[in-house]
Amino acid sequence: MKETGVTRALDSLGRVVIPIEIRRRFEINEDEELEFYIEDDKIIMKKFIDSCTFCGSRDNLTEYKGKHICTDCIKDVKTFKA
Repeated sequence: MKETGVTRALDSLGRVVIPIEIRRRFEINEDEELEFYIEDDKIIMKKFIDSCTFCGSRDNLTEYKGKHICTDCIKDVKTFKA
């Protein structure tokens, strides 16, 4: 893990400002969503990018009941026989 040497204080509402250098590097813009993960004693923040619930593809997504599904998986589901 690479250290940046940059620190930020948490405010009384639990907010922290992400340094501009990091926002630029990861192309994080205002109002974009971020995901948070916990790994051991680390908090990991990742830029949220929509992807297919089933295969992880980011192409040709359709939203269905709050989930994103790509056209290939939609075709697979249509032909699935239980």
